[in-house]
Amino acid sequence: MVEPMQIDKPATRVTRGTKRRSEGQLPEPKRLEPAGGEVLQSTWNTPDEPSTFRKFTSKSSSLPFGQPIAYSSISGPTYVTAQVLTQQVAYALSDKIFSYSPESFDLDIAVKNWAEQGVENSNGYTTEVAPMQTRSGAGSIALGYMFSKDFDLAKRHIPQTLLASSSSLHSLRSALDQLALLYSVANPFVAHVAAVDYAPGPSGGLVTDYATALTVAEELGLGLVASASAYEAQHMSLFSTILASVLPTIHVYDGITVGRDTLRVIDTLSGAALSKSYKDIIKVLSKASKKADAEAKVTKLLEAFNGELGTAYNLFEYTGHEAADHVLVVFGSVEASVAKQVAEKLSGEGKKVGVVNVRVYRPFSEEAFLNTLPASVQKITVLGQVLDETTAADESAHSSLYEDVLAATVFSDKSSVSIVDRKYPRCEAISPDLIASAFSTSSAKEAQAEHIQLINSEDVQQYTFWDIEDSASATAPLAVSKLLSGEPASNLAVNQTHDNFIQGGTVRTDIRSSKKSLEAFYPVEQDDVAYVGEEKLLKEIGVVKNIKDGGKLIVKLPGTKDEDLEKKLSSAVRNDIKFRNIQLFVLDPTLSAAVEKDAKAETLLTELAFLRVARVDILEDGLEKLGEINAGSDLLNEVYADFDKSLRLVEIPESWAEVDVDSTAPELPTTINTSSFTGFEKEDKEAPAFLRDWQSAAKALAFKEAYATKSALRPDLTTKTYEITVQENRRLTPMTYDRNIFHIEFDLGDSGLTYNIGEALGIHAENDVGQVEDFIKWYGLNADDIVELPSREDSSVLDTRTVFQALVQNIDIFGKPPKRFYESLADFASDDKEKKELLALGGSEGANEFKRRSEVDTVTYADILLEFKSAHPDFHDIARLVSPMKRREYSIASSQKVNPTTVALMIVVVSWVDPKGRDRFGQATKYLSELPLGAKVTASVKPSVMKLPTLDTAPLIMAGLGTGLAPFRAFVQYRAMQKAAGIPIGAILLYMGSRHQREEYLYGEEWEAYQDAGVITLLGRAFSRDQPEKIYIQDRMRQSIDDIVQAYIRDEGAFYLCGPTWPVPDVTEVLEEAIAKEGKAKGRKVESAKEIERLKDVGSD
Repeated sequence: MVEPMQIDKPATRVTRGTKRRSEGQLPEPKRLEPAGGEVLQSTWNTPDEPSTFRKFTSKSSSLPFGQPIAYSSISGPTYVTAQVLTQQVAYALSDKIFSYSPESFDLDIAVKNWAEQGVENSNGYTTEVAPMQTRSGAGSIALGYMFSKDFDLAKRHIPQTLLASSSSLHSLRSALDQLALLYSVANPFVAHVAAVDYAPGPSGGLVTDYATALTVAEELGLGLVASASAYEAQHMSLFSTILASVLPTIHVYDGITVGRDTLRVIDTLSGAALSKSYKDIIKVLSKASKKADAEAKVTKLLEAFNGELGTAYNLFEYTGHEAADHVLVVFGSVEASVAKQVAEKLSGEGKKVGVVNVRVYRPFSEEAFLNTLPASVQKITVLGQVLDETTAADESAHSSLYEDVLAATVFSDKSSVSIVDRKYPRCEAISPDLIASAFSTSSAKEAQAEHIQLINSEDVQQYTFWDIEDSASATAPLAVSKLLSGEPASNLAVNQTHDNFIQGGTVRTDIRSSKKSLEAFYPVEQDDVAYVGEEKLLKEIGVVKNIKDGGKLIVKLPGTKDEDLEKKLSSAVRNDIKFRNIQLFVLDPTLSAAVEKDAKAETLLTELAFLRVARVDILEDGLEKLGEINAGSDLLNEVYADFDKSLRLVEIPESWAEVDVDSTAPELPTTINTSSFTGFEKEDKEAPAFLRDWQSAAKALAFKEAYATKSALRPDLTTKTYEITVQENRRLTPMTYDRNIFHIEFDLGDSGLTYNIGEALGIHAENDVGQVEDFIKWYGLNADDIVELPSREDSSVLDTRTVFQALVQNIDIFGKPPKRFYESLADFASDDKEKKELLALGGSEGANEFKRRSEVDTVTYADILLEFKSAHPDFHDIARLVSPMKRREYSIASSQKVNPTTVALMIVVVSWVDPKGRDRFGQATKYLSELPLGAKVTASVKPSVMKLPTLDTAPLIMAGLGTGLAPFRAFVQYRAMQKAAGIPIGAILLYMGSRHQREEYLYGEEWEAYQDAGVITLLGRAFSRDQPEKIYIQDRMRQSIDDIVQAYIRDEGAFYLCGPTWPVPDVTEVLEEAIAKEGKAKGRKVESAKEIERLKDVGSD
């Protein structure tokens, strides 16, 4: 929190408020009329302004480039997705489509669009699309339709189709079971299933799920066919629909990558061609012997299929060395595609390995499988998916695929072949490295470390866009992809990944371009160019690791100068850029006149910047096409006229080669997890507020029983609060020092507040009274007016406060406003220019300006209300729009067993200077630092997991940086009391770290006194800047490692670390060294990292 001005005013006592029960519930009509008095006039419930509309937007990630595609345009070389091709087959050949598509999966978006347009199918009428809910008994309607008395029997030969995700199969199981029993009198039935489900647990993401389809198909006797890539999705959809004439069939395909990647399929069949092929093959199938079993019919059908389309599909397909001794068996889209490429690469290098892809899993033809295996095979590894990691780790459990392979070989001439079940859970992503590790004879750990590169970076151009969902330029990668797809000699592959758990919604877009068709259903690892639209992503994702040596990086950094880049980019990123000769480009939209004029132009600026860096050869010639894609040629030309001002190549300084040895770069993930297929709505519903007069409050106080009125110290707070008194407030650092660290002690009096060692004190700070009075005066408020707010704990309870009380104790008027405040404030602006600016700041187009205001200017709610004078909401609207003040928690620096009537804290004042030269401070720390003796403070207690060991003789090893020493003061006080009482205590090793001993030797005299008294055994002081070489806390620990071995390991002590998190890896490393040293002394090998985790678990018991 920040404060816009510094005004010295005498402290004013803020009185208690009241809490009462409101009459009835608080619904959400346009005007709420609560009981208890007249409500003053307000405009708080006005309709929202319509959002701005960008014509080129992604309608769905299941559509090519996110755009709808006409049914008639699917023919020959076409940019499509596997989902669109699957839906095209379903629409062309079906009588009716039953869709069980979870929200945002869009498994039926194309067919619904075609049906709305009245497109005719191959049967001469519009296919009916019935969106259904996934619930128990979900398939009953489909069964009811097929077996209804009113069903047109002339349509009995026409397939009925189901579109669903694998997560829906559980609910459809009973219906599918009944259908299988009645199939002799039913329509042909095919289910096109996207193998995708939500995974439970901490990942909370989407997983590729074949395990469910495998189980359902096996137990119900259904056919099961898989597409090995997007290029054959249409063919396998057609084949599965034909197979449905023999038995009910599931066609399964990867629903996360393969199903949604946009790429060019050369031999796409039109709706008419699909109809012809279907009828021709059905005729061949009708000639098959009625006595033939399902396996024979499938074999006959596949022969006819290949003959009709000129393809060479098999039930099982082998790729690899002709004399392979090790064969991998796989099932699934990405599995088959990646395994085939890995086998080709390894066998090309002379390794005797191969892959069998199971195309038709049910019925499983054992004879066809055995004939597919090379005669030389000695070992078969089955890559079989199981439900979860627990099943994968269970040695007694096996994958379904393994059991079928084992059954096929056990009584054959391959019975001596070794069969290995390499299980993998649904949450494990398939990559080239994982496939290669399945072939490896090395240990699992060594095998995973081996890296295999399938794509030749000389033949394929690879680009990645990283951005957040709300970015003004979020659609830029799809627009660029659409432009690049116009190159006739290139084949483009585009993949988008959404992770809603990073930065409130992050999107990764991979674009690959090649003269040959591409099969690469895994993230780009060797970017030619990477674009980052939000620099914070560089702190959470290892973006630079994915850029090839000599590649290019574009980072959007609004208002950032070259000399400020080190503040924006971590040392690890700077080192990578320097050492690997990566060119860095900075895109600064604030320098574009067009963007300043129209914030929506930022997406055009991003597209132009990318093309200038990645494809300057098509930039000028592609302007017209780019303008058509964005539906804004005039604006594009305006952006292009001066966009060179916004894009600059950074000259990398030599200082970026300096490695910061004092810090350890965190291991960042190189990609994101798919948690959704789209962003999520970020709407917060807020409770209404009511402004009343004093008579209303008087009624509630006079008739307490009628109004259920209760008085409370802080009725707005849900935690138990206490009123305590300042009895000491002294600065610990010199007045001339730039950091104000102070010790503050409170008298508990008769408050009833109790606390335990290691707990934290929650301070409910108050806004500066002088600033509040100035705001009230400037804004034209009456300090004594009554405001009632529904409690944030229970909306049927109203908290009653005066305007003055609310601004001092409740409303964070001097805090930092979020985006939604600007958008909400726009509703009250009477000036059109201010209204437009507020809407821009609250939307994606004003992201750069909002970021500058928030992070550089550190503006407050009060600043915004002062700036936009025409936006003047009433106070009850301010109470609704402005966030409530939050408590601040500080580790307690005292033991109540030693000091029963007091509680102490050690705090550093948070301060900075804004661009206008104003001194700014953290609201709570400044409030506390200025409290005079005798001042009353509202406080609460927060429990902590940091506790003393059960045994008093257990050693304590404590490492504290700066104010992180606070809880250790309480620990030492308590142990000193025990020692004085004659109770044996364990050793205490206290390590402390700060910059300078003279200025920051916090509680130094106390520590030395405790050491002299024999309470503290070892005092390790690290003052990093008091000598030429920097000495940190971990250095002092390493110097006394023998003492740590004795106290921590041999005497089973407890270790504590408090303060900033940056030294955690270094401190942990010292503890691992201590464990390893003790293990070596005892002649045994110890995995230090695992031992640390074991000790953590023991400590938490």
